[in-house]
Amino acid sequence: MAEKDAAEAVKSVTDYGALTYAWVLLLSAWGGAVSFINKVRSGAVRPFNVVELVGELVVSGFVGVLTFWLCESAGFNELLTAVCVGVSSHMGTRGLFRLEQYISKRLGLDPAPPGQ
Repeated sequence: MAEKDAAEAVKSVTDYGALTYAWVLLLSAWGGAVSFINKVRSGAVRPFNVVELVGELVVSGFVGVLTFWLCESAGFNELLTAVCVGVSSHMGTRGLFRLEQYISKRLGLDPAPPGQ
């Protein structure tokens, strides 16, 4: 009986509603926007660099959705998941790099050096 309950508890990416994904993407975009604003303030990018902003939002959305799925699979509660999504989406490509390191370590793989 417990095996049946565990099998029913497992969700696929299509089991979440549009509203859930909308919140995840909105929170992710917010993290990306904050990251972009920090880059503008530090002088790393120009204030009206639309390409940089769109790139930041796309990467942040991707990282945010991946983080949401990881948190869901780990059984995190909604508030902790929201925090993880916000922080990881703010990290953007740095978050992807950290995730790659974590997965490589867990799988016992030696990650390729940068540029390869």
